[in-house]
Amino acid sequence: MIEKRRKLPPGRLIIASHNDGKATEINALVAPFGIEAVSAKKIGLNDPEETGKTFAENAIIKARAAADAANLPALGDDSGLAVAALDGAPGIYSARWAGEPRDFGFAMKKIEQQLRERGAQDLSACFVCALCLAWPDGGEEVFEGEVKGKLTFPPRGDNGFGYDPIFIPDGYDVTFGEMAPDAKHAMSHRANAFRKLTKACLKND
Repeated sequence: MIEKRRKLPPGRLIIASHNDGKATEINALVAPFGIEAVSAKKIGLNDPEETGKTFAENAIIKARAAADAANLPALGDDSGLAVAALDGAPGIYSARWAGEPRDFGFAMKKIEQQLRERGAQDLSACFVCALCLAWPDGGEEVFEGEVKGKLTFPPRGDNGFGYDPIFIPDGYDVTFGEMAPDAKHAMSHRANAFRKLTKACLKND
């Protein structure tokens, strides 16, 4: 039996994020479907406290808060970098490792330092993304994606955001920070999760 998913019609969608880079990526993904995406930051919504234990739980918290506050459908995204030799850290705490205000240069140095302190030879890592599409009436759909790769130091490239300059996806010899945005959008963890969302909620059966 095929699970039926709720469809998202063209119109306004709140991106439940104060991360400008993340909002830009998601906006590029939804625009072809006639969806006008606006970030929670742009309309003055507060960030809810992320109390979830998983990426999916935090995505739901963010999407639900934005949908309820704006009375519009909202897309929550929780994503991060999981490093094998650091037992999956920083994981759901990826943004918090960068502190306030967000300094991912500091966070990348922290990862490098901890790997060195452990004498780690394994530099494998993966980016994980959970997307939650939430409606004001309480409906929710959740989709997850990931992309595997390895870390490199020092950071390379000025494209992307977050930990992109230290992550080389499998099958490539450039970091996300060196990759053209369109190329990254086509194969990133967010793109993989979004493909599932698109098939289920944006495209007609």
